[in-house]
Amino acid sequence: MKNEYAIVDIETTGGNASDSRITEIAIIIHDGKNIIDRFETLVNPQKEIPVPIFALTGINNDMVRNAPIFDDVSEKILEMLTDRIFVAHNVNFDYTFVRHELEKSGFKWTARKLCTVRAARKIKPGLSSYSLGKLCSSLDIPIKQQHRAGGDADATAILFSRLMEWDAEEEIMKMIKKTSQDQRLPPNLPPQDFDALPEKAGVYYFYNDVNKVIYVGKAVNLKKRVASHFSGHKITPQRQNFLRDIYSISFEICANEFMALLLECTEIKSLWPTYNTALKRFEPKFGLYEYEARNGYKYLAAGKVSKFQTCIEYVNTIHDGINLLRSLAQQFEIDYRFCKYCTTEGENFKNNDSNDLPEVIIHNEKVENAITFLLSNRPSFAVIDKGRSSDERSCIWVENGHFYGMGYISSDIGITEPSDIKDHVTPYRSNQYIMQLIYSYIQKYPRKVFTDKNSNSM
Repeated sequence: MKNEYAIVDIETTGGNASDSRITEIAIIIHDGKNIIDRFETLVNPQKEIPVPIFALTGINNDMVRNAPIFDDVSEKILEMLTDRIFVAHNVNFDYTFVRHELEKSGFKWTARKLCTVRAARKIKPGLSSYSLGKLCSSLDIPIKQQHRAGGDADATAILFSRLMEWDAEEEIMKMIKKTSQDQRLPPNLPPQDFDALPEKAGVYYFYNDVNKVIYVGKAVNLKKRVASHFSGHKITPQRQNFLRDIYSISFEICANEFMALLLECTEIKSLWPTYNTALKRFEPKFGLYEYEARNGYKYLAAGKVSKFQTCIEYVNTIHDGINLLRSLAQQFEIDYRFCKYCTTEGENFKNNDSNDLPEVIIHNEKVENAITFLLSNRPSFAVIDKGRSSDERSCIWVENGHFYGMGYISSDIGITEPSDIKDHVTPYRSNQYIMQLIYSYIQKYPRKVFTDKNSNSM
C-alpha cells in the first residue's frame, strides 16, 4: 500500500500542550510526489493570546474570536490524519499538541511520525542551521507568511518533496518504519550518538547547542536508560524544553551501578547542569563551625550552612548539630558561654554573662583539642570491587571520613596497604550525600571494605 503523508503546522498560545492551545492549524495531504488535499483554519483557543505570541505570529484575539473552537473541527482533522504519516518540522511539538487536543475532544489517535528536521540532517548534512526559515533559505525554498500555519506548512511540503527527490539512500523510508528509533529521538540529536551507547553501567551526559552539559544521569544499562528519556507522551513544559535542548550525548562506562552513582553525583556537583534538580534536596543545611572573636576567644557554633564559613562537620538537622556540640563541650570541658546554638531560623541563643571567663590560652586549647578529636576519629578506608573488565578493579578511597576519589587499577598492581589506593584514584570533592551513599553501600557489602591500619576503626 502506498504511503500518504499529512504535513502539519500549527500556531499556539504557548510552548507546551498542557496549558496552551492551538490558534491555527494547516494540514497538507501528500502522496509522496504531489499534494492531493489541503485544510487550513484559525482556531479559537478559548483563552487570551499572549502579546509575545501575537508579535511572533501576527494572530491576535480579534482574529480568532469568531473562529471555530477545536471541538468543531476535530472530526475533520482526525479524518485527514487517520491512516497517514504525520509529518512536521520538529514533529514532536506539533504531534504532541494535536494528539492532546484530539484527546480532549474525545478521540484516541496515534500515528507514525516523520520529522523533516531529522530527515534534512540525514539527506542534506552539514548545513549551518536546520530551523525551517534558515533551511528554506539555504535550499532556495520560498516561504510566505512565516510563523503562520499555512505558510509554514506550504514551505514544509516543498521541503518534503525536495527531500523525497534527493533521498537516494531511502532514508525517509527507514525513518518511517514503525520500529525506527529515529522518530523517538529529540529533533536535534544525531542518531549516531544514541547508537554509540553501550548496554553497560555508566554515566551519560546531554549537551545543548553550544556543547554545554545540561543533564547528567547514571544507568545500569546506558542505552535503555537514555531511551527511556525519549519515550512516552508527557506534555510538561520542562520535558518539551529538555528534549528540544539535547544536541549530543557522551558517556562514561563504569564498573557497576554504585561507581556510576558516585560519578553522577560528583559530576552534577561540578557541572550543576540546568535540568538536574533532584540533588538539591540533599544539600546539607546545618553544620558545626569554629570562629575566633575579637577578644581572642574561640567559639564553636551549630547552625545553618553558610557560604562564607567552612564547616568542621556537616549534619542533617540542627538537633544533630546541637547534640554534637554539647557532647564535645561536655567531653572537653568547654565553657558553655563559648558554644552557640542556633534555631532553624538562624537565631542565636545569646548569653551576655562575661564574668569569670576562663584563661584564653587554656580555653582555646580545649576547643582545638575537641576539633582535633572530631577530625581524627574519622575513618580512612578503601572500597575495592570488580572493574569494567576482568583485568582491572574499581576502587574508592575515603580519607578521614571524606570521599577522596575513585578510579580503576590494573589487577596485576599489588596493593600492600589500603592507603596505596590513594595514588591510583582521581580526586573528587566530597560532600555529605556521597558519604551517605558510601556508608550505605559498605553496610551491605562489608567484605569489600579495606581499612587503613593507621586509621581509627569504623
